[in-house]
Amino acid sequence: MSSHEEKITLAGGCFWCIEGAYNQLVGIKSAVSGYMGGSAALATYEDVCSGQTGHAEVVQLTFDSAAITCREILEVFFTLHDASQLNRQGNDIGTQYRSGVFYHSKEQQQITEDIIKEVDASNMYNSAVVTEVTQASEFFSGENVHQDYFNNNPGNPYCQAIVSPKLAKFRKTFVGKLKPSET
Repeated sequence: MSSHEEKITLAGGCFWCIEGAYNQLVGIKSAVSGYMGGSAALATYEDVCSGQTGHAEVVQLTFDSAAITCREILEVFFTLHDASQLNRQGNDIGTQYRSGVFYHSKEQQQITEDIIKEVDASNMYNSAVVTEVTQASEFFSGENVHQDYFNNNPGNPYCQAIVSPKLAKFRKTFVGKLKPSET
């Protein structure tokens, strides 16, 4: 990794939407869907969906901190999902859909905690933020079918009904931070 390259891992409901958004941002080198935060020695989609492993659906970002800051990444994160919903996002219910920031440095932890305080103070949501803030643990990359899912499956009913409207709002809100191919 270069001196400006960092990782952060985010859980904000279904990983397809989170990955789809971050892949469009300047400074994001990779956004990989996968699983983190559980106790099982192995995590697969089927295992995680059972709710028995304790893992969350996450997206592990590798980013150039000279092009996009951790704070900017988290500002996007708290816009992409409802961080006040405990163990769910919309109709996706279960601990695998929880809101979480898995930090890779103490600096990321502090920035996350500061932003959560700011978001709560702003009354951005109808209730308090429930985002878990935890040190990153073992990351299990999701199966190939889940990588770049939205772009590879635009006709999927879930993508059309849930992901597409969220990404349209995201692009409108963060137009100045999009990669040239996304504007």
